[in-house]
Amino acid sequence: MPVLHEISLDVRAAELVALVGSNGAGKTTLLRALSGVLACTGSIRFDGRELVGLRPEQVFGLGLVQVPEGRQLFPRMSVHDNLLMGAYRRREQAAVRRDLERVYGIFPRLAERRRQLAGSMSGGEQQMCAMARALMAAPRLMMIDEMSLGLAPVIVDQLMDVLAAIRREGVTVLLVEQDVQVALSGADRAYVIETGRVVLGGRAKDLIDDPAVQQAYLGL
Repeated sequence: MPVLHEISLDVRAAELVALVGSNGAGKTTLLRALSGVLACTGSIRFDGRELVGLRPEQVFGLGLVQVPEGRQLFPRMSVHDNLLMGAYRRREQAAVRRDLERVYGIFPRLAERRRQLAGSMSGGEQQMCAMARALMAAPRLMMIDEMSLGLAPVIVDQLMDVLAAIRREGVTVLLVEQDVQVALSGADRAYVIETGRVVLGGRAKDLIDDPAVQQAYLGL
């Protein structure tokens, strides 16, 4: 059955845009459609190019990289090897090495655990590894699905700081979140999705003050 209905949104270069909504609203389905994993009707355009009909690897090759819900690391591989998997399509080895050191600079915890099996780390460390793996793909648009899921607030705050730093470097971020407070506090703009439809959109700081959003998602 169709899950998404007349979805319309845009993400501008070097923005951090949040897509918020309750569980089952269609957020992950939308990301899978953007990645080419799920077929859809309509039009998805990235930098002027139509994405509908492309295979997932073609979409990935254009620079749309997804950090999936639940991290989905290779648990029996080291942190270092997980990061290299993010760059498996890249051929410029010198640039890969530079990016690897850059990523370790962004996530010093991963540098300390580079030889540790990814599956043996804490949830927060695994989320860092999943985000670092995506960065190793040299993304133009990084799509992050439920970053805060199951993590302590202090870890979520650290990850939001990382997203702000990534955005300053020119990487565009689409953050999909159930935690509306977290998402809206760090985003430039945001959309609210309910039962497969976008019902609100605008500047994040305006939405966080919207009475409907406060009542439905913030318990106010």
